[in-house]
Amino acid sequence: MNKERMAAFTDAVLAIIMTILVLELEKPATMTLAGLWDLRANFFAYALSFFWLGLMWLTHHNNWEKITRVNNQAAIFTLLMLFFASLFPYTTGLVATNFDNSIAQSFYGIVVLAVSFSNMGLSRSINKANDNVQLGLLYTLPDWMVILDIAIKVIGLILAITVYPPAMMYSIFISMFVIGLGHL
Repeated sequence: MNKERMAAFTDAVLAIIMTILVLELEKPATMTLAGLWDLRANFFAYALSFFWLGLMWLTHHNNWEKITRVNNQAAIFTLLMLFFASLFPYTTGLVATNFDNSIAQSFYGIVVLAVSFSNMGLSRSINKANDNVQLGLLYTLPDWMVILDIAIKVIGLILAITVYPPAMMYSIFISMFVIGLGHL
């Protein structure tokens, strides 16, 4: 498969998902500052999802420039990643309106982890198809950083299920900085 075609497909699907996110935002009951403030969980969920997807797109964009070939395994992992990413508008809406609900937060966290693991599989399959690059668990990010990212998300999921539902979203917020630092 042509790498440009897969990258364009991924870009298009992610752009659509990110656009749908904003359509899921609730309108305030009253158009006042207090009405907007009442929707702060919605805006936080939207912003977190948008920038997490944006960071994922940036990671893909920066690393796809280095590859020359993609294989069928990469196509399968790309489809898996996009499938799970397509659930973001739905799960973002769930956590936005049920911020303190452990089921909503856990479902959101499972989707995030599924996208993360799909991206790791994609990175490994691209590494196999390209002799000219040396990719780790998640492209060129140090493996320790990827492991830390996953650990933070898993801890957030465990806390969300057991004692503090918003821990899932906060853990994703923290892990964005871990991955973001890898891009500096």
